[in-house]
Amino acid sequence: MAFLYLKAVHIIFIVTWFAGLFYMPRLLIYLVEAYDKPEQEKAVLLKYVKIWASRLWYGITWPSAVITLGMGASLLITQPGYLQQGFMHIKLTLVFLLYIYHFSIHRIFNQLRNDTIKYTSQQLRMWNEVATLFLISIVFIIVLKNALSMVWGLLGLGAVTFLILIGIKIYKKYRKNE
Repeated sequence: MAFLYLKAVHIIFIVTWFAGLFYMPRLLIYLVEAYDKPEQEKAVLLKYVKIWASRLWYGITWPSAVITLGMGASLLITQPGYLQQGFMHIKLTLVFLLYIYHFSIHRIFNQLRNDTIKYTSQQLRMWNEVATLFLISIVFIIVLKNALSMVWGLLGLGAVTFLILIGIKIYKKYRKNE
């Protein structure tokens, strides 16, 4: 029964962590775009978006990432047999890469807090979609487990990636026409 409680808490914090990972890059885009605004508007935007981003990042996203990791480790300790299954190796690899993505968002956020712009809003829009690809991949691996055909899974992920890139291009065109 304790396993089910751990699993429920793990899922809850996965959801809140991903909420932060989905929204934080959007705030970073707003920060980058604020630098192109007139001085008075720029000052107000930078002040408030930095506050919102800090609250999201340190109040929700980071705690959720830490609790997700703790609960995930607890689940593996209570069910060590999962580590013998191939799907779990793939999932843990993706989770490791997701934490690298998390740290990259942290680095970009710190740069922007210090008024260092190294990425365009378009680059950040593309980077914003990486969390979506991780979510799709991890959910399919966990739900399908050993029934997952790696070839079909990779083809599906490639198709989703392609559709996301097309969506970004269409949105860019739309914004240009506005």
